[in-house]
Amino acid sequence: MSAVSESIVREYFELHQFLVRQQRKYVTPTQRETEDIDFYVFNPLATPCETAPPFILTSADLAGITRAIVVVKGWHTETFSPARLAGAPGIFRFVSPKVFQRAARTFGLNGTPWKILIVPTLPHSAEAREKSILLLRSRGVDAVIPFRTLLADLVQSVGVNRNYQKSDLLQTIRILKNYDFFKGPQLELFKTTRRGRPRV
Repeated sequence: MSAVSESIVREYFELHQFLVRQQRKYVTPTQRETEDIDFYVFNPLATPCETAPPFILTSADLAGITRAIVVVKGWHTETFSPARLAGAPGIFRFVSPKVFQRAARTFGLNGTPWKILIVPTLPHSAEAREKSILLLRSRGVDAVIPFRTLLADLVQSVGVNRNYQKSDLLQTIRILKNYDFFKGPQLELFKTTRRGRPRV
């Protein structure tokens, strides 16, 4: 996992009032980085929901999650298609009994933590998307959060008039917003065609 992807995920969960603990900050020579949990997250302000959150989480769904183990796959040019998932069994190491038992020791006995996978994107077609979801569920993943969700939330939350000197990521977003590199989604409605007429 790259440091940039790691920073995005940490800032996102902290934005939503989670306490975030990193599994480790080094890579051992005998154990690949993909074999471990990246973050333990705990939400002290969680509010129980009557219904279970959906598999593809939005930011609004996080309020119902108390504790989770999080693994980040920052393969930003990849789509988590059924073929990609089937060809990369290492993705699912974090849900193995050995790793999950270690997570249970970290959180104690106050409930089973969610197993959340941060993914670049899922397939766009409904059929392939459903197949990916079924495969992820069958391997023990409880939920996924697309990177687009994380980034959109962070961009929206950053204020141009605030100084984020303790976060390089948020400060960078602030600078980009200040110079109008991010536009509000509502402006997409008023894009003009080549002839200069507004799109209907």
